[in-house]
Amino acid sequence: MKYYIIAGEASGDLHGSNLLKALIKKDNTAEFRFWGGDLMEKAVGFPPVKHYKDLAFMGFLEVAKNLRTIFKNIKFCKEDIKNYKPDVLILIDYPGFNLRIAEFAKSLGIKVVYYISPQLWAWKEGRVEKIKKYVDEMLVILPFEKEFYKKHHVDAHFVGHPLLDAISDLPELSIDTFKKEHQLNDKKIIALLPGSREQEVEKMLQIMLSVRSYFTDYQFVIAGAPSLPKSFYQNFVDENVHFVSNRTYDLLRCSEAALVTSGTATLETALLNIPEVVCYKSSQISYEIGKRVVKNIKYISLVNLIMDREVVKELIQKDLNTNNLVSELNLILDENRTKILEEYKQLRDKLGGAGASEVAAEIIISN
Repeated sequence: MKYYIIAGEASGDLHGSNLLKALIKKDNTAEFRFWGGDLMEKAVGFPPVKHYKDLAFMGFLEVAKNLRTIFKNIKFCKEDIKNYKPDVLILIDYPGFNLRIAEFAKSLGIKVVYYISPQLWAWKEGRVEKIKKYVDEMLVILPFEKEFYKKHHVDAHFVGHPLLDAISDLPELSIDTFKKEHQLNDKKIIALLPGSREQEVEKMLQIMLSVRSYFTDYQFVIAGAPSLPKSFYQNFVDENVHFVSNRTYDLLRCSEAALVTSGTATLETALLNIPEVVCYKSSQISYEIGKRVVKNIKYISLVNLIMDREVVKELIQKDLNTNNLVSELNLILDENRTKILEEYKQLRDKLGGAGASEVAAEIIISN
């Protein structure tokens, strides 16, 4: 079969790469054309039509400023699909773009599969009607999403969470070897995951690094985003603040704790068994708009959303300050550590075992 896959963000690139591997394994006639990133490129051996770093716009203001580019990409994508004539279109999250493409593909009679649901349970619930009209198979990765879709008369498949696939494939790792490889000292590590977009990273790192004078027995290591050059991080590096690029999972596995910007990374950190504090701060305008459109959501981190209770501390907007970060970081390094690790076990049980990519591939091929 001919597959056309669209992933518009870093997390979609990760999940898309594992799905590609599973499709290749199960369909020896598979042909691909895709939008994604370096991981998807590595899976198939050729580059994407468009790289996600040219597609991902964060926040209401950034989207508004880049509308011309977004519509240009939509037009190009439609023409590309029309010319390629795929048997199936696979959409990975990225709803503002992908739902438009779903409608177009459906009009051409192309089978449409949505893998990894947009967060319609948080906002824009009305988009479920578009899912019902234009999507043939909805594959969800969070346990509560199946019930959400059932309420709207959509028979979604819960396939498990693909992060478990990515994490189960990790090779053994020596902390000493990792430290030597990256010229780190003997101190224990606190990992900093500030995000993947330049403005976001700059803002978050300034706040995260404000705690370092309170934790002189530790070294802080920044997880560099593949979408940003190493030179961007140099202003933040000194004798006790280091930088590691494209090795986030390995960095986390060598760490005692982590400060993590809200997003997929919060769940990755939990599944790797690292106590964390979740951080989020946007422009006040974006935050106020967000508060008004997001409904019935008590938490911003996937960990807490899945567990439906506070497992990891979330510091949001004004609460994200040096004093609160110091206090919460001390707690997860000491008295709250055991409790968090026990909660992480329950989280993994809720998500099921590894194999989401294989299950998703089987449904795509057979249905």
